[in-house]
Amino acid sequence: MRLALLTHEPFYPPSGGGSAEANYLVSELTQRGHEVHLFCPDFPDRDTIAKRFSITVHPFNGWEMGRYTRLRSLKYLAYPGALRRLVRRIARDISFDAILSQHAISAVAAGKLKSDLGVPVVMNFLDFLTGFMESWPAWAMPRFVLRRLMAYELSLPKRHDAHAVLTVSEELARRFAETGFNPDRLHPIHYGYDAKLFQPESRNRESGTVAMHGSFDAHHLGPIAIRAITDIALARPGVHFLFIGRETDAVKNLAKRVLAAAPSAKLECTGFVPYGEVAGRLDRAGVGIIPYEPSSGAHCAFVAKLVEYAALGLPAVSTPLAGVKAYFNDQPSVRFSVFNGAQFAKDVIDLLDNPPPQVESERLAKRVATELNWPVICARAVDQLEAVVS
Repeated sequence: MRLALLTHEPFYPPSGGGSAEANYLVSELTQRGHEVHLFCPDFPDRDTIAKRFSITVHPFNGWEMGRYTRLRSLKYLAYPGALRRLVRRIARDISFDAILSQHAISAVAAGKLKSDLGVPVVMNFLDFLTGFMESWPAWAMPRFVLRRLMAYELSLPKRHDAHAVLTVSEELARRFAETGFNPDRLHPIHYGYDAKLFQPESRNRESGTVAMHGSFDAHHLGPIAIRAITDIALARPGVHFLFIGRETDAVKNLAKRVLAAAPSAKLECTGFVPYGEVAGRLDRAGVGIIPYEPSSGAHCAFVAKLVEYAALGLPAVSTPLAGVKAYFNDQPSVRFSVFNGAQFAKDVIDLLDNPPPQVESERLAKRVATELNWPVICARAVDQLEAVVS
């Protein structure tokens, strides 16, 4: 098939989230002989990367896009219209057999393009984007506005009669079904990782290191994280906290708040680390943490951090997020705490003092490698796409 793949994230280098999945998804598509036309914000060395992946890239150059750009929310709102115009312009000369959108932002454009071009549309939702805004203060996101945004995002599949919808979790699929969308068209495929990069081979665990990696926004490092890390630092002055990723405003705020209460706290942020090097940095950790704030977005997520901790055999503590709890519940190496910083801290300390048997961590790592490796996840996605087109 000739596929139009739509995303709001620069394709390369992968920065996590949908950009990581997109790389593996494109590889699966081209290996099956499909012709992929990628519509996305421009990125460095575009022609070289396009040749490497055997795809055609149609770049968006209207403004800078990306997770850490200024005025991100406003750019997200404007992007679907611009993306729609770009695809329609290219479609004057190229006939597409199907459209696949990554995330809700591109799904807005894909839904309208279904009518414009008269081709099947498959929407891939890797999160519930507006649902994360529940953790924002009311002054930043008035609740009557938020309710409308969340309802609009969840309405997209039904509003545009999508041929199929891929979701990152059963919890997100359930919420789409509640809007009246046909549940037979909903396909939870979860979120994956690269098993070649994350292997449970290292045993150089430092019981005094607590780690977290990936993206760091306010809902990742909010009041729960601040209280938990403060309490751990005060109770265990020797513990080292390692943040593997870009030093965002959320990291800076956490450090300021923690150090004010615990001046001797040992906090380190590496700055951006390429995806291929993350596993090596996590080798130092004794426990991985996911202290997310409660929100519909967090509950619908299938958190990549937890998948990668499990793949490495790294014990983890997480707040009780419905999307991942359904998969990882009753696993000795994954501790689901509560949405309370003080209790979260106690659970981390307990796991540091009483790590699970190594055999349990290895058993979970094998399960994850079998079920959540990127080629497995992307094969499920392409299977659904091929079924729609055929």
